[in-house]
Amino acid sequence: MKIGSRLAAWAVVLAALAVTAAFFLLIAGNIRVETDLDEYMPQEHPAFVYSNQAEEWFDIKDGIIIAVEHPQTLFNPGTLGKIRALTLALQEREEFEDADVLSLYTADNIRGTEDGLDVQRFYEEVPADAAGLERVRQAVMGNDMIAGKLVSRDGTIALIVAAIEDEAFSPAFYREIQELARSHEGPERLYVAGRPVVEGTMAALGMADMRRMAPLVILVIAAVLYLLLRSVRSTLLTLLVVLMSTIWTFGLMSLLRVPVYAVATMIPVMLIAIGVAYGIHLFSQLHLIRQEDPAVSRRDAVRRMLHGMWKPVLMTALTTVVGFISLVTSQVYPVKYFGLFTAFGVMVALLLSLVFIPAGLILLGLPGRAGGARGGVEGEAKPPADGREERTARRFASFILRRRRAVIIAVAAVLAVSVFGITRVWINSSFLDNFQAGSEIARTDRFINQHFGGTSTLNVILEGEAEGVFKEPEVLTLIDRLQARAEGLPDVGNSFSLTDYLRRMNRVMNEDRQEFDAIPASRELVAQYLLLYEMSGDPQNLERVVDYEYRKANLTLQLKNDDSRTIEAAISAVEELAPELKRLGVSMNYAGSGYKSLVFTRLILSGQISSLLLSVVIVVLLVALMFRSLLAGLIGAVPIALTAVVNFGLMGLLGIPLSTTTALISSIAVGIGVDYAIHFIDRYRLYTRGLEPAEAAARTMHHTGRAILMNAVVVIAGCLVLLASVFPPNRSLGALVSFSMFTSFLGTVTLMFLLLAKRTAKGRPSHPARSER
Repeated sequence: MKIGSRLAAWAVVLAALAVTAAFFLLIAGNIRVETDLDEYMPQEHPAFVYSNQAEEWFDIKDGIIIAVEHPQTLFNPGTLGKIRALTLALQEREEFEDADVLSLYTADNIRGTEDGLDVQRFYEEVPADAAGLERVRQAVMGNDMIAGKLVSRDGTIALIVAAIEDEAFSPAFYREIQELARSHEGPERLYVAGRPVVEGTMAALGMADMRRMAPLVILVIAAVLYLLLRSVRSTLLTLLVVLMSTIWTFGLMSLLRVPVYAVATMIPVMLIAIGVAYGIHLFSQLHLIRQEDPAVSRRDAVRRMLHGMWKPVLMTALTTVVGFISLVTSQVYPVKYFGLFTAFGVMVALLLSLVFIPAGLILLGLPGRAGGARGGVEGEAKPPADGREERTARRFASFILRRRRAVIIAVAAVLAVSVFGITRVWINSSFLDNFQAGSEIARTDRFINQHFGGTSTLNVILEGEAEGVFKEPEVLTLIDRLQARAEGLPDVGNSFSLTDYLRRMNRVMNEDRQEFDAIPASRELVAQYLLLYEMSGDPQNLERVVDYEYRKANLTLQLKNDDSRTIEAAISAVEELAPELKRLGVSMNYAGSGYKSLVFTRLILSGQISSLLLSVVIVVLLVALMFRSLLAGLIGAVPIALTAVVNFGLMGLLGIPLSTTTALISSIAVGIGVDYAIHFIDRYRLYTRGLEPAEAAARTMHHTGRAILMNAVVVIAGCLVLLASVFPPNRSLGALVSFSMFTSFLGTVTLMFLLLAKRTAKGRPSHPARSER
């Protein structure tokens, strides 16, 4: 585009607006939110492949849990009738199979009779008299397979668990289940929980959060930009750039049919906060040009602005892109797509900054000056004098140079504390921790965990070498010990396996005596009990705990927390008996949503490390290439290395875990934080070619220090908007990214500045100076 051409400027503006409109229409018709958390994980990973296979073997599904609480006792006609009605209503829905709905109404009551083993429901019709209700109560509370697991020990709360396929769940379905529960309240209270509910709620809240946060960040950024740039025109052009880049990004996601994951809801905040940096540096350069040459024409000012800033702005955009693109190395889909599409949005913001802003200036005139022959808009004030700013910058530069040793000691102390904090960083796989402690879903989950075994599960899959191995008393006794060991952990509530059936049958077939609540003593007796159950009960129940050949078995642990610490503790407990099982020809593996969440967090950690190392190496090489000096690349990496260490140290000290969301921090910090270093090095090298080091330092601190301070203030203000998110991890991310930007800025104007000054003192570069013009 020829800069002075108004026709070309109009073409650029109209083309940008047309593309934006097209992408906006794509968003309106094709945007899709991913609600299935299994889709966040790489299904080709061996752990997920095995888990999915085990889920097919034993029909392992996550369940929706409805808790029915009566203030006095469940064992009254009204409450038992409601449990029956709710069970039948769920079974009638196409999302559930009849056998997938477990409640007091459908559960098996295994008992011994004179004729042998008898397996029946606790009640078919609701008893109308007190004697009938008492019989039901005694049967339920005397059955350890039910009491404490499906009915609370005090007899006031009952669970209805309805297993569901992941793809069958939707926010609309969740609302219908909630409405079904509410319609049966009084005097009972009903609570709805379970992993599918967590997934659906996250999706609904995520989109609502994005719709609320985007306008808020626009308002905050607009206010901060205006305070810094003191021009409606500059603020408007800069904001239009980032708004269009955000629309283009989500438009491309819609075009490629990529769903919106929970973490992607932060893309608008990131792009708006990051994208304004290019406009700030362009307008800062324009400000400097007009300050040095007040009579400069509109065309010449725009030309010189682009000539002086296109290279550092391009390089800062590329390094930011590298920070986000490095996230593609992650095997976690939400992180991968977040990095890829945010990188695309950054490049769009760069492109529009270099063409749309100049075109806007050609059409609207230069900001901050009175109108006249050279062009402008009437009524705008002259730029403020910069004498005070320059004196402050000079004093700061002089102070840092004089206090070199104190600065280095302070940095060393901060690093030492940070390294200690890093040792305390932990990874959190909990999806429930995405919700505020006072939210309905968190309160419901806590309520159920307080009275029952837990809403989260870990499946331990046992595989034997020989057919019928899980009829051997020695193997079954070891599994029983394994269950007892796991249940001894504070966050493991209950466990369930084939041994629970056998212990119950052994007891009731021996006059319900406590001493027979144990694994049968012989293989023959085990086989006899299992045959009796298959003849009297529902063989499909056994299929959930053991396969037809008795070569594979499923042990389910109920957990009161879904974070990685709880899951790892449970795995460590059962692994202690793995050698003994191995001796008996039984191997151990894991499956289910709880285990997949743990693998998920491990992938986050490995991806975090690889993306951080990759981004730092590429950024160092890019900066070295830009300045034709490997040393310059290493010096430019100093602020981002400092920021990464301090950031992780702060997370450890404050107990903020590494999660899907906070895993993004280091790559964001690398990509954005190095921008400050590039602008600072570029300006400092320019000034040292014609000025003494002290004067070059003072001018760099005044010009570029001012610009990167403005940049940092805007990014920090934008990211702090995340503190208003409904998701605690998003709030942590906003606070940590803001702190990282401050650390990068401070590291640039202190430690990196000292390294540059020391290098300059040893000898100036021999190549000729680059002209600002």
